[in-house]
Amino acid sequence: MKLPIPNRIAKCLLTALATTAVAAANVQADSYQAHPQAKQFIDEMVKEQGFDRGQLETWFSQAERKDSILEAIARPAERVKSWKDYRKIFVTPTRIEQGVVFWKENADILAKASEQFGVPEEIVVAILGVETRYGAHKGSYRVIDALSTLAFDYPPRSKFFRKELKEFLLLAKEQGKSPMDLTGSYAGAMGYGQFMPSSYRAYAYDFNDDGFTDIWASTTDAIGSIANYFVRHGWKADQPVVVPLKAEAKHDTKLIDDNLKPSRSLSEVTSAGYLPLVKMALPDPVRVIELDGANGNEYWLGMHNFYVITRYNHSTMYALSVFQLGQAVAEAYQAEQGLASTGAEG
Repeated sequence: MKLPIPNRIAKCLLTALATTAVAAANVQADSYQAHPQAKQFIDEMVKEQGFDRGQLETWFSQAERKDSILEAIARPAERVKSWKDYRKIFVTPTRIEQGVVFWKENADILAKASEQFGVPEEIVVAILGVETRYGAHKGSYRVIDALSTLAFDYPPRSKFFRKELKEFLLLAKEQGKSPMDLTGSYAGAMGYGQFMPSSYRAYAYDFNDDGFTDIWASTTDAIGSIANYFVRHGWKADQPVVVPLKAEAKHDTKLIDDNLKPSRSLSEVTSAGYLPLVKMALPDPVRVIELDGANGNEYWLGMHNFYVITRYNHSTMYALSVFQLGQAVAEAYQAEQGLASTGAEG
């Protein structure tokens, strides 16, 4: 027997209400607005930074937990690569060619940054090449999703990412941008040069002076920001970075260590059986580096500017990759410019 129309309508309404209630309960359970740690974070941002509570609650009700981020950051680290394998990732013909193209497209800005900050064009270009393939891989996660997920649902590093989430909301406020619109990597690194929010606030540079430091879409601001980062970390203009060494048969291996900061004198190094393979004045302090290269052990002499590159990423192999990619791009760019200036065709 069919139900009377009013009863059928009532039943539909009850079913709809029940479905809505279940959905609302699920949203409430997953919402960062209701997450205990997020609620505490909101309280702090209101009290300490003067944020509007309602606005924060709106943002965090829209922020999404991303399991893909938790999977990526918790994935067992890759085996430690030797230098010969690590180098193959970054110093490649493709990255060199792309670097030349980027340099040609941004030659005036790179020259301006080099003149103003004293950082060579090839170092800035190489950072962009290593970090994001010159902007091709900047990351597509919303930064608020990435940092909220890691701050509130990844206990091993929640303290660090909580700090970065705070910095992120502050930079969005300072730049007049919605935090819902800014994107980055799964760890919250942003733009061409992959700046974390704290680095953005400390070192990002509005190089085109338009009122917004746009490291996401402006190559001008990205170039200026990277150059400024190096200067603020002590880059010394016109000083060498790293040079190859020859290790004599009786070299003292005690001079080789994992300390990134140089602390030896050049005379100490040469007395210990390591000879620089260049004829140029080399400043103290220095550091002896040993790496497993394609043709056996390689020895390098790192100086202060090499240490500055490791401030971008605390890794000897990273810094040497940046240096060697930069050198390779510079050689290719200069060769191409030389051909162009003589009117030769390749």
